[in-house]
Amino acid sequence: MKPKVTAIVGPTASGKTKMAIDLAKEINGEIVSADSRLVYKGFNIAAAKPTVEEREGIPHHLIDIVEPEYDYSVADYYDDAKKAIYDIISRGKTPIVAGGTGLYLRVLLETYDLPRVEANPKLRAELDLRDKEDLLEELKKLDPKGFEIVKKANKRRIVRALEVTKTLDRPFSEASGQKEPEFDVEWRMPEIKSREWLYERINNRVDMMVEQGLVEETKGLLAKHGRIKNFVCTIGYQEILTYLDGHASFDEAIEKLKQHTRNYAKRQLTWFRRNPELKIEC
Repeated sequence: MKPKVTAIVGPTASGKTKMAIDLAKEINGEIVSADSRLVYKGFNIAAAKPTVEEREGIPHHLIDIVEPEYDYSVADYYDDAKKAIYDIISRGKTPIVAGGTGLYLRVLLETYDLPRVEANPKLRAELDLRDKEDLLEELKKLDPKGFEIVKKANKRRIVRALEVTKTLDRPFSEASGQKEPEFDVEWRMPEIKSREWLYERINNRVDMMVEQGLVEETKGLLAKHGRIKNFVCTIGYQEILTYLDGHASFDEAIEKLKQHTRNYAKRQLTWFRRNPELKIEC
């Protein structure tokens, strides 16, 4: 029998963190984060990282495990999350995977088999200098199927698709295979009452982030780490940086942050609703 895992997924600000904590208390569980920004130390307010108090004594894995300079990959996540799941099971507890990074969840819990290709820093740096549209145009020529897979993804994933294609000298889409899922997964998502309801929660969350010190956190990370990629490409920090750089007023930066977060939530919803096994929890 496959090990059992509960996955609590959903868009940002939908209430999945609270749902996961409540369930963990109920079933003697521990939580494995599936969020690509919670792994980074210091990415707290912008990443909506649950505080120690908010975790209510429930162990959370894969939070604050690397410095922002480290380019934490999907392969890193797969290895670390799988190890955490089996560790939780070995201690007689129930693993709950909770988060909103679709690719993490797909690789860990679904049938997607990740191509194991080492990072090529020189090639990646060259690709990073080009704009997103130019990268997509090249990928479309080299790998039409891969282009369809990542055309709406962020620039980082498009760069990775080209990196894999060029390193292996064959299409990225052919390097990614299918595998038998390793876990017996129960998929859950908080009820989204309406898109307007979700967007209001997002707007309120951003306002709360500002009150909690988002601007000060951004300044502190900038002073400590400089303009490293993982920092400037994170929603929350990138908008505040436009304000700090004088390219936008404070109100304009906050409105952009709300807009970008809403757009991201929309993409997350589209991703998760494709899953026929997903149960909506009221």
